[in-house]
Amino acid sequence: MENEIPEHSNVNVQRLGHLAIRVKDMDRAKSFYMSLGMNLIWDDNDWCYFEAGPGKDGLALLGPNYKAAGPHFAFHFLERRQVEEIHKQLDEQGVEVGDLHDHRDGTASFYLQDPEGNWLEMLYQPPEGIPRNQDSQKQF
Repeated sequence: MENEIPEHSNVNVQRLGHLAIRVKDMDRAKSFYMSLGMNLIWDDNDWCYFEAGPGKDGLALLGPNYKAAGPHFAFHFLERRQVEEIHKQLDEQGVEVGDLHDHRDGTASFYLQDPEGNWLEMLYQPPEGIPRNQDSQKQF
């Protein structure tokens, strides 16, 4: 089966960090998630990122015109070298992985699909967290 990881793999994920979902109306979706008490961390014209609770669990909203990624879930890592090592290990094991790239919010990641076709991301998140580009009290 394609993209299966061998049983002897050294890959060891630690934290399920965020989910990314597609939305049709960004303002309506932002308002809804803010009404649930989520904190708006990053806001752009075609996507945004929320965090909730002490664990800073994340939710990314992808607008209808956002093309950089589709719906997915992400494992988060506090050291970039961990993501680089996992990328190398998976690639060497024959798993089809995307390029490791830097994001405009200070994170770095790569994408891949599990054997069932679900998209996932391996993401380096700086220890201080994802920087805010918005006041979390912004109202819609």
